[in-house]
Amino acid sequence: MSTAAADHLLDTRGIRTELGAFVVAAAFDRGGTAAFALGDGTVRLLAGDAWQSVAAHDGAALAFAADVLADGFLAGGDDGRLVRVARDGGVTEIAAFGMKWVEHVASFADGKTQLRACAVGRQVHLFDAAGARLKTLAHPSTVTGLVFDARGKRVVASHYNGTSLWFVASKSDNPRVLEWKGSHTAVAISPDGDAVVTAMQEKALHGWRLSDGQHMRMSGYPGKTQALSFTRSGKWLASSGAEAIVLWPFGGSGPTGKAPMELAGADGILCTTLACHPQHEAVAAGFSDGLVILADIGTQRILPVAGTGRGPVSALAWSADGTRLALGSETGFAAVVDFSRR
Repeated sequence: MSTAAADHLLDTRGIRTELGAFVVAAAFDRGGTAAFALGDGTVRLLAGDAWQSVAAHDGAALAFAADVLADGFLAGGDDGRLVRVARDGGVTEIAAFGMKWVEHVASFADGKTQLRACAVGRQVHLFDAAGARLKTLAHPSTVTGLVFDARGKRVVASHYNGTSLWFVASKSDNPRVLEWKGSHTAVAISPDGDAVVTAMQEKALHGWRLSDGQHMRMSGYPGKTQALSFTRSGKWLASSGAEAIVLWPFGGSGPTGKAPMELAGADGILCTTLACHPQHEAVAAGFSDGLVILADIGTQRILPVAGTGRGPVSALAWSADGTRLALGSETGFAAVVDFSRR
């Protein structure tokens, strides 16, 4: 397929720009505004078809997520600051950690609970919506991944030799530690909260089923997995790091002893990042040649979103309603594509 044909959705339904720096992450705030965090420390906001640049960090942005409040974002940087970037461009410092990097951020918000979290070295810090620090959770080694479960009851952190699960409302702060020797570099938890999966340095995934303590081993990757994403139903875990989207089955007894489904493969072209659709059994994926596609898992249909030639895709994010996809690359290309019915 030609690049022009692959760019059809980008051309007809997209807003694009060149941001001039590595796109570290993309996100939509809880009100639906798209933004991109960059390696030059700025956050670029897209309001309508107008782009705004906000100086968020004195150095590189390292982590980015929707904030608990509807009109903004949570950003961490190598300047040791955790900040809130409002939709209007205002920047509020939530915490400063000196020379230590804020490498991971996460947030959770529903009608009752609003929680912010960041990982700094071996510690995870929890904050409320007002910016007050609720607690600090210590780990045996540097935290490499951070995520809340679907109900906001637990926060999960990956680190060397395993993961730690913390009940955020617990007074004792004793984690459930899931052990497996080696370097764990990213973490995901299934929508039902029963499966925790990590990416490992040795090009494999490791999982734990919490209900019975069963270990799950998923291997065979030619590259390192940087992105993990469960489908909304929890039946599939999508992962990067191979020459295709690798989808492990998590229905029934899980992936043990089963082969994964592979979609959108191409020799020598690695899947670099991905994001499962928030409403449907579909996954958006980006590749090392710049290609972005949307794959329907049930039919295995592949829909091109953006063509090749814009650098390895480094960021993908869906709006909460699943109508828009934000994408960014290592070369600074960024776009938002609208999938809503017309």
